[in-house]
Amino acid sequence: MAERGDATDAAPSPLHRILVIYVAGVLLFVALMAWAEQQGLSRQWIGPLFLFLTVMAYAAIGVYGRTTDPDEYYVAGRRVPAVYNGMAAAADWMSAASFISLAGALYLQGFAGLPHQAGGLAYLLGWTGGFCLVAMLIAPHLRAMRLYTVPDFFQVRYGGRWPRIIAALAAAACSFTYVVAQIYGVGLIASRLTGVQFEIGIMLGLGGVLLCSFLGGMRAITWTQVAQYVVMLLAFLIPVSWLAYKQLGSPVAPLVYGAQIGKIADLEARLLASPAEHDVVRAYQRRAEEFEARLADVPAAMERERAALGERIRQLRAQNADVGLIVAASRELAALPRDEATARERWTREMRENQERARPLGGLPRHSQAYGGDPDGTPEQQAEYENMRRNFLALMFCLMVGTAGLPHLLTRYYTTPSVSAARASVAWSIFFIALLYLSAPALAVLVKFEVMNNLVGSRFDALPHWMAQWARVDPALLSVEDVNGDGLLQFGEIRLGTDLIMLATPEIAGLPYAVSGLVAAGGLAAALSTADGLLLTISNALVRDLRHLDAAPGTHRASPEQRVILTKFTLLIVALAAAFVAALKPSDILPMVTASFSLAASAFVPAMVLGIFWRGTTRQGAVAGMLAGLGITVYYLLSHVASVRAWLPSALGAEGLWFGIQPISAGVFGVPLGLAVAWGVSLCTRRSLA
Repeated sequence: MAERGDATDAAPSPLHRILVIYVAGVLLFVALMAWAEQQGLSRQWIGPLFLFLTVMAYAAIGVYGRTTDPDEYYVAGRRVPAVYNGMAAAADWMSAASFISLAGALYLQGFAGLPHQAGGLAYLLGWTGGFCLVAMLIAPHLRAMRLYTVPDFFQVRYGGRWPRIIAALAAAACSFTYVVAQIYGVGLIASRLTGVQFEIGIMLGLGGVLLCSFLGGMRAITWTQVAQYVVMLLAFLIPVSWLAYKQLGSPVAPLVYGAQIGKIADLEARLLASPAEHDVVRAYQRRAEEFEARLADVPAAMERERAALGERIRQLRAQNADVGLIVAASRELAALPRDEATARERWTREMRENQERARPLGGLPRHSQAYGGDPDGTPEQQAEYENMRRNFLALMFCLMVGTAGLPHLLTRYYTTPSVSAARASVAWSIFFIALLYLSAPALAVLVKFEVMNNLVGSRFDALPHWMAQWARVDPALLSVEDVNGDGLLQFGEIRLGTDLIMLATPEIAGLPYAVSGLVAAGGLAAALSTADGLLLTISNALVRDLRHLDAAPGTHRASPEQRVILTKFTLLIVALAAAFVAALKPSDILPMVTASFSLAASAFVPAMVLGIFWRGTTRQGAVAGMLAGLGITVYYLLSHVASVRAWLPSALGAEGLWFGIQPISAGVFGVPLGLAVAWGVSLCTRRSLA
């Protein structure tokens, strides 16, 4: 196998030629769409063309790579050259969170973040640092064992059934959380490109996912992800380079964007002194106070709301008012909370949102500060500073350790020809990811300058058409409201969602719509590439690691080819289940993805690292450590979800935050607990066995 792999690495020139032809074809298609737009081709055609042709290209690769051979389906025959495996791993890694949401997190939260959000720089540092852990601690050792899945490691290293069962269930849990976020991104982009409903957009994109992962497994997914990475890279670099050239005269955005930070600080100072912005702040303060007053007596407030809306509807009907006004008032009445718990949860959330928007500049961080608060200020400012710094470090820790434990990412390094190729593949992954990650802060800064300099101050009746289109896709992505009633758009009156910034960058910058189509296709490629790997990981865990393991001795065991077929149909069922959950829009992309990192970090990394580097780790220690780490992480995550907390007994409900740590960073408790329990139980059981 080593000789075969060396030959593959030594002569990949046909692959290079195919890659060059493919890149040229993508660029030619974008240029053709830009030319057609100038000639009058409608945007209603450009968006669907980008969606259809890119998904068809991925599907064609999936059909070409179809296989039922177990080695090809699970690990692509272990003969993917390091550079291409690095490119595929980068595409697998550049999920909807990285491509769509990272620049938005940097835009909305700044580098260090807000009181309840840790900041975009934590994602950059955590995710990149995680690959260093993968290269040093895990990937080469796993590749040397010639396994198929991550749960395989736990059975080979520890023996018995329970380590593999727990690992398989944990892999399915963290991957399902992750894949829901990707399919949500698929629906978001597909609905924007085609104009169809969000739920239909999910099903359109899901077809592309299934044609790749269902037919060819890892073999088809690998080469599809290489193709998708090219689209992602071009979709990210073209708009940010264009913006940098437009604003600063140089297309090398990562090197020149720093000049705009000083200009943004001047614009922020001007806006902070603006009477109109102060009016907006006061309006949001009044709204926050109104919600606070409602929360003082929720049942009475609910009665007042129902009575006021009922009276308004009666008056409108008595005056023979416009039917639209009556229907709107009736919908508002129907949307009122049905019970006290729902009302309290909703009004608490809206009170906090208005309090946040009542902060200067709509609650957005100023670039002149590292963290919120002041380490030398009042006790309250010192506490805010320490809380933000603590959450920043906790999130970075969870992302870094979680990267080293994500099953779908680690499986990528089973596909290389040798251990040295696996190590080189990680290096190539970091290189390809860095090409995009170095541009994300630049994009956030350049877009913020565009918004502050060109969009703020526009008349509401002259706002760009793209704002209304995005608001129709999902009001949580974009909303504007003339809070102070002056007819002009103030910075505090703009509400942009994290998932919008990257996708709307071409329209914010006034670029041709063909570039918008390319960016959306890049976001779609990011979501599809990660969803492919995640769905394969879940189906492998449920079929190969659980069902095959549970077959009783002496009973008929399915052949490898039959397990591949069963894995395909399990993948289809999981994909439909994830699409159903994504259609409910449970959360933004970034929080869902971050939660999966905490789960992966606490479930896998302690037992995996101890198992690789300490021969004294026992099966009982591994099982206890995995259960303890995963248990505390799941508890901390779910106990801070209002709908779940309502069902928990009062003794189990988590009162407040532990050390001020946000729930998405729950892995900061799970990892050390899992490590300590695995080590302690291993010591005890070693002595008893001795």
